[in-house]
Amino acid sequence: MKKCFTKKGLDKLKEELKWLEKEKRKEVAGKLKYAASFGDLSENSAYEDAKNEQNMLETRISKLRETIKEATVVEEKDKGEFVQIGSSLEIEMGGKKQKIEIVDGSEANPMEGKMSCESPMGKALLGKKAGDICNMETPSGEKEIKILSIV
Repeated sequence: MKKCFTKKGLDKLKEELKWLEKEKRKEVAGKLKYAASFGDLSENSAYEDAKNEQNMLETRISKLRETIKEATVVEEKDKGEFVQIGSSLEIEMGGKKQKIEIVDGSEANPMEGKMSCESPMGKALLGKKAGDICNMETPSGEKEIKILSIV
């Protein structure tokens, strides 16, 4: 399934993949070699831990490669009048104005105003346009969001 990313978000995934392939693999290989030096592998918990870490690492590398291969970058020129991944917005919620950016889940950081398209807020805003008012479901009830502008 294709996923949309901002260029910055996709670059971040590529950097992580490069680091995992070049640096982390060496680190885990060193742990395996060291743990194997203890002898009997059948009762060697350090070796088992290192093998598990290696398996998780290779799974993450595989997932990143697939995600990057299937990724679609949302370009600035592709942004229109409707909220989509990569859109920067000014919204009003609960009487407070704030600026946010709609991003893929892997880029999300609410403290920086980067809201996942998969979050309740992201889902409520996607496809809307400036001037629209939408409702977001939260554990404490429904909240109203007004889109002031799409930058």
